Amino acid sequence: MAYPALNFLPGRRYILSGALAAFALPARAAGAMERFKKAETPRALPDIEFQDANDKPLRLAQFRGKALLINFWATWCVPCVKEMPSLDRLQAAFPKDKFLVLPLSIDSTTRPKVAPFYKDKKLAHLGIYFDKGRKAMQGLDVALLPTSILVDAAGRELGRLEGDADWDMPEGIALMKAAIASQS
Repeated sequence: MAYPALNFLPGRRYILSGALAAFALPARAAGAMERFKKAETPRALPDIEFQDANDKPLRLAQFRGKALLINFWATWCVPCVKEMPSLDRLQAAFPKDKFLVLPLSIDSTTRPKVAPFYKDKKLAHLGIYFDKGRKAMQGLDVALLPTSILVDAAGRELGRLEGDADWDMPEGIALMKAAIASQS
């Protein structure tokens, strides 16, 4: 059975297979997107718990219905700090009802530094969330900072990238568009 090709960027093709996207990066993916590890088969993620900036408990299931890029980071992590402006620009490029960057800070003793960090870096499009006790990090088998996990609208992992990336570059934008398109 043939599936229609979607053209997100001129000269590049991305094939969708039913509700699951066949995430095909361009043949010559640039930079960090070469390190994106696509899941062989999208797998359901556990319903991890984390907190918002006001310590309100949230669960991953509350975000079903939209594609997510879960990003584990900390204010003391140099590569994390480097990629945060790129994640902010990525979020600004998409409507939050279709796609959400979910930056989960593992800051504990430095937690009061997160809001001032956002202000200092002019991060206006990202929410503030915390992974208290690193339980979400452990539940998603994350061992390295930063790590970003791309999740479809049904709560399944589509792939992940360990290390920092320029997420708002054409290859990253195309990857998010494919995740959003997989919702229909």
